[in-house]
Amino acid sequence: MELSVESLETPALTKAQLAELLFERIGLNKRESKDMIDAFFVLVANSLIDGVDVKISGFGNFQIRTKAPRPGRNPRTGEAIPIQARRVVTFHASHKLKEQIQS
Repeated sequence: MELSVESLETPALTKAQLAELLFERIGLNKRESKDMIDAFFVLVANSLIDGVDVKISGFGNFQIRTKAPRPGRNPRTGEAIPIQARRVVTFHASHKLKEQIQS
């Protein structure tokens, strides 16, 4: 039995695949499909950068969370290293999405 690296990776849905789905299902041309997908992700990213939460009904919420500075440790050397304050994006799935995943 031979294992390949590809078989160990979790499959991902790419922007190119999303654009292809718009092309096939809605009938937009490939350029319009790509531009629409790119515009969507730019809008989401810019909203999050500006500190605005993104809520997609039936899918979930993307929120910006500010993490406080804290002490950390280098696992190799055991040396104490301060971890600076930073902003992170969190995602919380909607109840509808959670139900679909469970069934």
